Amino acid sequence: MSKHILAAALAACMVTALPFNPILPQAGFAQDAKNEAKPKKPISAGLKAWHERQKKCGAEWKADKAAGKNEKTQTWPKFLSACNKRLKAAI
Repeated sequence: MSKHILAAALAACMVTALPFNPILPQAGFAQDAKNEAKPKKPISAGLKAWHERQKKCGAEWKADKAAGKNEKTQTWPKFLSACNKRLKAAI
């Protein structure tokens, strides 16, 4: 029984030995401050054009897939590559 009392007293001492310091910043807050300090770069015109082509190709893929026009060996990456080349050439 004295072992249990000793263990409880030791645990209580260990818990109270590490005081909480509200002045020191927490680890997560320092990272948030770093991320907020950097302004985001604007999206380039080329990247905007790529996103538009990707959305158009996605709509075509879904329409072709629903109509059953896609070949069995046709995959999304292959379709996207061909569609992207076709849309770039049309501009």
